[in-house]
Amino acid sequence: MIESSTEASPVTVAPESDVAADAAAEETTQTPGGRLATPEKTRPTRVMWEYVAVLSLVHLIAALAFVPQLFTWSGLVIAIGGHFFFGMLGITIGYHRLLTHRGFSCPKWLEHTFAILGMCNLQDSPARWVAIHRMHHQHSDKEEDPHSPLVSFLWGHVGWVVIRHRDFDRTSHYERYVRDLLRDPFYLRLERRGGWFMVYIAHAIAMTLIGALVGYLVGGGSEAMRYAASYFVWGVAVRTVFVLHGTWAVNSIAHVFGYRNYETRDASRNNWLVALFSHGEGWHNNHHAEPRAAAHGHRWWEFDMSWRIIRMMEIVGLAKDVVRPKSMR
Repeated sequence: MIESSTEASPVTVAPESDVAADAAAEETTQTPGGRLATPEKTRPTRVMWEYVAVLSLVHLIAALAFVPQLFTWSGLVIAIGGHFFFGMLGITIGYHRLLTHRGFSCPKWLEHTFAILGMCNLQDSPARWVAIHRMHHQHSDKEEDPHSPLVSFLWGHVGWVVIRHRDFDRTSHYERYVRDLLRDPFYLRLERRGGWFMVYIAHAIAMTLIGALVGYLVGGGSEAMRYAASYFVWGVAVRTVFVLHGTWAVNSIAHVFGYRNYETRDASRNNWLVALFSHGEGWHNNHHAEPRAAAHGHRWWEFDMSWRIIRMMEIVGLAKDVVRPKSMR
């Protein structure tokens, strides 16, 4: 929920001029060991226990995948397919390349569909996700970066998710980073009363009911409950955990391990393993060099599945104003 702030509203950060490209060099507070200090507006004791509870629960449910009775081949297929359908279309293409960086444009109905798919990954509302990511690009691997692994690897991966940041619930934060999004009533409504979380719950219920129907068709009432549980564990929890860690790995692993094609002002790296599990997001140094580009793979062998989908959308007329990296122009 967004709270009001008495602070003056900062200047809007326009998505057309990515904050990463124009961010001035800033002073960085480092610990004696050379690492970054945690962002000034966070406190390790200010834990968001509701986030801890929900994330812990989904991981515990995913661990039930080791129970043999809950395994079904169709549940596994749903998990893998869901990783592409919800993870790639919702987070990689929707939340990131479309909403955050405006690497392409598409019809509103399709944009909203991508946003709905993104909410099915337990990664918060579109506006909150986009605001945090634009802030990351503005201060990448500096003290104000909300999730730099230069604080610690664990902080960059998941610690920042569960520790309250004073700005993240303030109106001024949203006015600065996502004013463009919140002009759309669709995104504004999602910020009220946990609307995005209700979308996640609804999709989990739908997936479970689909499993029950499949089980009933396969083996009658005796299999309906088993398939319902299988689809919930595999199609919802396991898939959610993999998409979560794929996104988090971009913030952590891809700022520590890998190679660099470009000398950027941050520690971003290209990491093929992260790229594989995040549908092209692991070519992260390329992305920080040209944040608005819809294609993250800049060399012929840097495969970027998300770019292939965007390119197909462009061919059939669903994607326009596609921003290409310099190597493709």
